[in-house]
Amino acid sequence: MMLSPELVKELLRDVYDPELRLNVVDLGLVYEIACTPEGEVDVLMTLTSPGCPVDDEIARQVYDALSGFPGVRRVGVRFTFEPPWTPERMSEELRAELGLD
Repeated sequence: MMLSPELVKELLRDVYDPELRLNVVDLGLVYEIACTPEGEVDVLMTLTSPGCPVDDEIARQVYDALSGFPGVRRVGVRFTFEPPWTPERMSEELRAELGLD
């Protein structure tokens, strides 16, 4: 299977915010995914707040979720707070499940 941003996004559904116990994709924490034919993957993501203490743990989970996939040679994870995360970034399904719609 070819490495693509869509595939990486699916693999990242197994990465959970340890405080909220919700996956980072449905939470809307993943902003950008870039893949190269050489097997390099870069993920730009955010956290629910700038003071969130779980950045190292989430970065490790992202690395673990992606580095074991065949053909992946390098995984980079960067965090940004621009734009800031808001609950509106959550998937429609998660917002409905949490009663936010």
